[in-house]
Amino acid sequence: MSDSVPEATSGDEAVDVEPEQEAEYDPAAPAPLNVPRATTGNADVDAQLERLGDADHLATDGHLEVYEDVHRGLRDALTALDARPGPPAPPRPYEHRS
Repeated sequence: MSDSVPEATSGDEAVDVEPEQEAEYDPAAPAPLNVPRATTGNADVDAQLERLGDADHLATDGHLEVYEDVHRGLRDALTALDARPGPPAPPRPYEHRS
């Protein structure tokens, strides 16, 4: 048994067959994660979740910037929820007695 590449013959000529070049595995190359993202009903949060899809087209060293941006956006969305005034408190029936 030989490790050499066999030669293919075409008529009377010998033709060298080159081994197929396999694409090198690059762990930092862009690769979509294909993680499903369900909508939440909150437009600000949904926009940030869609932004996570941008990481699918970046090499792994670019993911950090996207993740930090999404984290900052989600934190801002939660802060905005706390800043909105809630419903008025119910009146206290026994507070003002004469």
